[in-house]
Amino acid sequence: MSKEKILVVDDEVEISELIQDYLEEEGYEVKLAFDGKEALEIFRNYQPHLMILDVMLPKIDGMEVCRLVRAESAIPILMLSAKKSDIDKILGLGLGADDYVTKPFSPAEIVARVRAQLRRFLQMNTMQNKMERLRFKGLIIDFKSYSVIVSERMISLSGKEFEVLKLLAMHPMQVFTREQIFDRVWGYEEYGDINTVTVHIRKLREKIEQDPSNPQYIKTVWGIGYKFEGVSE
Repeated sequence: MSKEKILVVDDEVEISELIQDYLEEEGYEVKLAFDGKEALEIFRNYQPHLMILDVMLPKIDGMEVCRLVRAESAIPILMLSAKKSDIDKILGLGLGADDYVTKPFSPAEIVARVRAQLRRFLQMNTMQNKMERLRFKGLIIDFKSYSVIVSERMISLSGKEFEVLKLLAMHPMQVFTREQIFDRVWGYEEYGDINTVTVHIRKLREKIEQDPSNPQYIKTVWGIGYKFEGVSE
């Protein structure tokens, strides 16, 4: 039986308890939260493997909870919403949610999506724990030595430049906003200018891209943020 921990966040008690019943039948350990503030407190103490998160919440809305959780953790986040427009907004903002379900939904669908997301997440964690290097065409990122090789040439990066590159390269094709990058690399409680992300991206491109004005690896997604593209080797 599974023992993964799941946090369900929804201010509708009946929905929360229904999801809890179905997940516990599958062997998962489940905790409930009914507003955004409580969700963040439980998340930090409970350290769940996955979060099911409603968009409309009292105190702190689900989109802000998603942003704050994603700044601290890579756990799968399954967002719930009664409106299709909310899902479009989540996607447009690039908040980092992993899956989206509109209400009404069947509990069996939630269980199936949870199972799929946890399988992917746990497999990825296992791979990352064993991983010492990321290899792409023309680019090697070595986690142990904090070094980067571009076309067989060692490149010197600052600590923060390396962390920005590592974040993007470990999540290829995922779009990160400047706020998300700042939160993940510098820490969401850090005081600083968000434009420092833009500066670090520019410096990274100057160091790793053959043509920084037409980047091969770090792409700009206009109006949203940045993503990493690279052919794995």
